[in-house]
Amino acid sequence: MYKDNSLIPSEAIRLAALGLLWQRERSYADLAREIRHFVGRIAGPSLELLGPSLELFKIEGLIEAIDPTPPAESQMMRLTADGRTELRRLMTTRLRGPMGEVNKLIIAFKVHFLGSLSAEDQRGQLDLMIEACDKELGRLRDLRAYEPVATDGGHLPSWLDLEIAEIGARRAWFEGLKAGIDG
Repeated sequence: MYKDNSLIPSEAIRLAALGLLWQRERSYADLAREIRHFVGRIAGPSLELLGPSLELFKIEGLIEAIDPTPPAESQMMRLTADGRTELRRLMTTRLRGPMGEVNKLIIAFKVHFLGSLSAEDQRGQLDLMIEACDKELGRLRDLRAYEPVATDGGHLPSWLDLEIAEIGARRAWFEGLKAGIDG
């Protein structure tokens, strides 16, 4: 039986919180602010990206307060061992297709936190990103070559060319990044 092991939108917020704490300890308030800022700038406002509360991550044992005595918003938070395990799981999952705003957000987080993975896992994730680009390129090239689109005299063909070039450049960037990983 096939099991879809790709990230769902709410897991993007989980990835953000755990990745930011992997980088360094942060206050509860700063962590929430950074997540909102990052998500808002990459994906814009989205009901789909209303993630779980940071309190839930504490209950699940993924993050913890270094000192629980200050008010919640000023508590310094850190990643737990279970949080590191969950971060690795989230970092090594597949992407859902096609490339929409949520996938762009997840890719941005994966690229941002790529250093949390071993060199082998980094290359594996980059392979998945390259594969996603290849699927997107195939889909758009097929539409571009479709007779009614190719000959309609409108602006869609040139827009598709622009999209194809952008995805091609992204794919090449992922290839270059992968080539630069030691190991």
